Amino acid sequence: MFTPPFNRIIEELPASTPFVGPETLERRSGTPFALRLGANESPFGMSPAAQSAMEASLSVISWYGDPEAYPLRSKLAALHHLSMEQVAIGSGIDEILGWIVRIFVQPGEPVVASLGGYPTFQYHVHSFGARLELVPYRPDFSNDLPGLLQAVEVTGAHLLYLANPDNPTGTHLTPEALESFIQSLPADCMLILDEAYIDFVHPTQRLPMIHFHPQVIRLRTFSKVYGMAGARVGYALALPEIVHAFDKIRNHFGVNRPALAGALAALKDTEFVRGVRRENAIGRVDYEQMAQTHGIQTIPSHTNFVSFNLNSKDRAQALLHNLMKLGVFVRAPGGAPPLDQLLRITVGTPEQRQLLKPLFAQAIQTLSNF
Repeated sequence: MFTPPFNRIIEELPASTPFVGPETLERRSGTPFALRLGANESPFGMSPAAQSAMEASLSVISWYGDPEAYPLRSKLAALHHLSMEQVAIGSGIDEILGWIVRIFVQPGEPVVASLGGYPTFQYHVHSFGARLELVPYRPDFSNDLPGLLQAVEVTGAHLLYLANPDNPTGTHLTPEALESFIQSLPADCMLILDEAYIDFVHPTQRLPMIHFHPQVIRLRTFSKVYGMAGARVGYALALPEIVHAFDKIRNHFGVNRPALAGALAALKDTEFVRGVRRENAIGRVDYEQMAQTHGIQTIPSHTNFVSFNLNSKDRAQALLHNLMKLGVFVRAPGGAPPLDQLLRITVGTPEQRQLLKPLFAQAIQTLSNF
């Protein structure tokens, strides 16, 4: 019988995926979800200007996209007061994370991250044969910055991953805390600062781009506030030398033409983005009040989701399954404590939130046994 000659890394990897998609869950149950609130997609959609630009680009869909993404990179460079040589465009942050691991890490080398943090980064680390050194979250659900720094120093890791605002907790580190942390890093350690949710943070509470750190790769996306998750557009802000290294390995036609056109138009529609931020802030308060009605605490969120603290893994899993049975797609981080006692729900539209409230109340009725 023929056996494919996989390399050693692939042979030793267990079969895994970072996330089970809602479509997979729907196929398993045979029933579509009534509410899709588990993947932190924007229920407010995309800018009409972005949609029009994408539709217009279909007239030349027979052409490849611009491999340099020149107009989009130029706009992003001006927006962030950087040079174009400091901007790289990829098929979402997920793809760029793969580039970073590939150019910085050798098989067997350590990489530091938070235990229970973004699974796709850990997926890439494993797939390139590197070794994860994971630091548990603090009891207050924040990233343990001293613990992460200690892990880097003890293991000699050259790569550290940190999301801010954090996924899956929604917590946020102040610019002062981040600045101090970055200054404490060993000189040979790169920090991946995943800022997928940074657009939901007030500009005064963001690490200023003017404080450009050579050791930091900042990642942004059009998947969240811009409502373009299905288009798959993300970007990295880094040293020109790092962007040049990406050029050695990236798929130069990996971002399609409509996605590039839509992202460029989305950047220009600032009023739409302000509206999404405003509606999202209202929705977070709505969720907090819903939780309080049922005696549940929430973690203060700086994202487009809210994490509900059920105080035990069993209660979190029970509520997850109850909501799924009622047609509500949500996610529970699971895994290691303290994250295993959380349930994460994407902020929905006013109509979606009104539909959710009675279903949430129904799902929570059976939790008295836990």
